[in-house]
Amino acid sequence: MIRLSKSCLGNKEKEAVADVLDREYLGMGKEVEQFEIALTKYLGRSAVCVSNGTAALHLALQGLDIGYGDEVLVQSLTYVASFQAISATGAKPIACEIDPATFAIDLKDAERRITKRTKAIMPVHYTGSVGALGEIYKFAEKYKLRVIEDAAHAFGSEYKGKRVGSFGDVACFSFDGIKNLTCGEGGCVVSEDKKLLSIVRDARLLGVEKDTEKRYVGERSWEFDVTSQGWRYHMSNIMAAIGNEQLKNFQNVVDKRRHIAKQYDGYLSCNKSISLINNNYDLVVPHIYVILLSEEIDRDRLRKEMADFGVQTGIHWKPNHLLTFYSLGKKNELPVTESLFPRLLTLPLHTDLTENDVQTVCSTLFNQLSQNTRK
Repeated sequence: MIRLSKSCLGNKEKEAVADVLDREYLGMGKEVEQFEIALTKYLGRSAVCVSNGTAALHLALQGLDIGYGDEVLVQSLTYVASFQAISATGAKPIACEIDPATFAIDLKDAERRITKRTKAIMPVHYTGSVGALGEIYKFAEKYKLRVIEDAAHAFGSEYKGKRVGSFGDVACFSFDGIKNLTCGEGGCVVSEDKKLLSIVRDARLLGVEKDTEKRYVGERSWEFDVTSQGWRYHMSNIMAAIGNEQLKNFQNVVDKRRHIAKQYDGYLSCNKSISLINNNYDLVVPHIYVILLSEEIDRDRLRKEMADFGVQTGIHWKPNHLLTFYSLGKKNELPVTESLFPRLLTLPLHTDLTENDVQTVCSTLFNQLSQNTRK
């Protein structure tokens, strides 16, 4: 089976984890501090590590004082983590359309949904591409909104010569097992907003004030104060040890992911049953490779047939406004998103894929497409 995605680790990561295990200090300590320093150097601005990407979004929102009664604009086509992070604060995620050309939030649609309760916009960097990010920031400035970039897919991607996270308001990354850079599990918040990052540092440790400094020298706070809601969202040394080694080798990951995506583009661009997302893979570091099938193709049947021939595929993602918890209760509320969703198909992408694997995926796809139409 050619897997859709997987954790790709080498001996360096395993040795780093073994070293942490041997020292028997598994919680948040010097490895986390070292990883934050390395991320800060890579991105050119301060990074605070947390337990996962969803926690990063949640704490960023909380740190910006977004909560009950507030609203956050976010595209519906994203993983439910984006919506859950918003609703976890008590705020309401406002589901918006996507621009079918970029798969980023449709600003014209978002503009129609602004109310006096709108406090922020959360652009989602779907597949690793940021769309017209500059226009999003102009939009936010016009309506006095904070920007929390859900950059879970986009670690390493660039916009106008700058790395995602190295500029703008707030960016949140995920380092889970299959992301561009993995810690097994983890995430971070990146910003120039010192007040926000100070809140995140305490809130990730149950609100215990200034506990971070103690943890980084292997100590704990025994006499402390808590003045705001916190969560158990800190990163462990095990996860940070993996991340530290991954970051040292990250350029190789960038090159391999871009190469695979360009291979796919080359093979698939001539098939009339497939439309490609127009990503510039000299700038985008793709987390996933998504195609659009023509309307006559039965996607679910195609997925089953490809699996029968040894190729896993995925669907990224069911729009959140179609989930029961976030349902708008209105038919065709987001017609563009709803029309695109049944046509989305994600092909295998990870750094252990070989060129032969990519060719096999494409030939299997072509063979099954030729026999597949909706009845």
